[in-house]
Amino acid sequence: MKKVPQIRQAIAGCGPLIAPLSETSRPLRQQIFERVRAAGQIARVQLAKELCVSPASVTTITSELIDSGLLEEVSAPRESDSGRGRPAVALGVRAAAHLVAGIKLSDREHTAVIVDFAGNLMAGETIPRAPGAMDLDDLLDATDLLVDRVCAKAGIERSALAAMGLGVPGFVDCPAGMVRWSPILNRRHVPLAAKVAERTGLVTYIDNDANLVTLAELWFGVGRELSDFAVVTIEHGVGMGFVINHRIFRGSLGMGMELGHTKVQLDGALCRCGQRGCLEAYVADYALVREAQTALNLTSRDAQSVGALLESLYDHAKAGNSAARSIFHRAGRYLSLGLSNIVNLFDPQLIILSGERLRFDYLYAKETLAEMKELCLDNGRPAPEIEIHAWGDLLWAHGAAALALHEVSERILGTTREIAAQ
Repeated sequence: MKKVPQIRQAIAGCGPLIAPLSETSRPLRQQIFERVRAAGQIARVQLAKELCVSPASVTTITSELIDSGLLEEVSAPRESDSGRGRPAVALGVRAAAHLVAGIKLSDREHTAVIVDFAGNLMAGETIPRAPGAMDLDDLLDATDLLVDRVCAKAGIERSALAAMGLGVPGFVDCPAGMVRWSPILNRRHVPLAAKVAERTGLVTYIDNDANLVTLAELWFGVGRELSDFAVVTIEHGVGMGFVINHRIFRGSLGMGMELGHTKVQLDGALCRCGQRGCLEAYVADYALVREAQTALNLTSRDAQSVGALLESLYDHAKAGNSAARSIFHRAGRYLSLGLSNIVNLFDPQLIILSGERLRFDYLYAKETLAEMKELCLDNGRPAPEIEIHAWGDLLWAHGAAALALHEVSERILGTTREIAAQ
């Protein structure tokens, strides 16, 4: 197991690093653009070599992409520093071609980023909020305010944004733009994408927050180099995102991978979704708080914030309090059950654990990971590697921005010839 303190920046570019010839079914124009974006900068001859197409085809298509304002020629570093001859020329994404916003709404704070078309961060903003479910109008007001603030930080007008990605916790029907249930909304089945677009004037795409963390890893993190991996988030709830063949998997209705709501105990503890026995009802922070109130002999008069109460529980566990230690140990055992189910079902290359609650290392202690391996099928091969990632507050918003970048790219590349001809 590795604990990774921040996003990895060693590789230039953004987006999945897809192996050559693994996606020949996609239009060549799209393959070329995505390979340039992932590489950061790349020569035409290298594009032709990696895609096994003629240099003439690459020249024709890249000229079209340059004419449409999506790519540009950039100076490339030479292998030697003699300085003689014509300067080397490579291709790169024209960063100013399109700007997008990414926003994550949660029960503790709202975060936002603006990134350019090459994936570079331009600005970030955070707005704290009181916990609890919100009215739709209040949520729309908060989103509108956040867009204004992050645009002001980036020094741009809202009209400069091509699209916005938006993430919320809960059950999100991504293709339909619907939030079927979320702990931050006091009503169900909300057409949130349409409502936000109407309020902000921006084309809006929405997704589950766990999928956003997965997209952040796929576009900006260690997942860029992996074809198959899982991300498990542990915050106020437990979420999961999964990438298969460099693409995020959402299920037939766009609402799959709800690891937190898989059942680990029939007629068990009450989950915030309304059902009983869900994994997150034993692992998420509200589950730990429920147990902590008993372990620390707290009454309603001793009310503390969730964060303060969990810090107190953790301090007691570190100090040797057996009741506090048993709470984390029990939660860790349930987590090991959930992780082993992921391994047995999907056989990922890597499982990434992410989220604020992972500061509590009891949740992924050696005993927890050892038990996970015991619960995995004995197939004669080692269990997948597990990494702990701590990105910071803007992690989720980066994933929302990746969602917007993907959608804008798909929308534009389908009409590149028409744009170039105008």
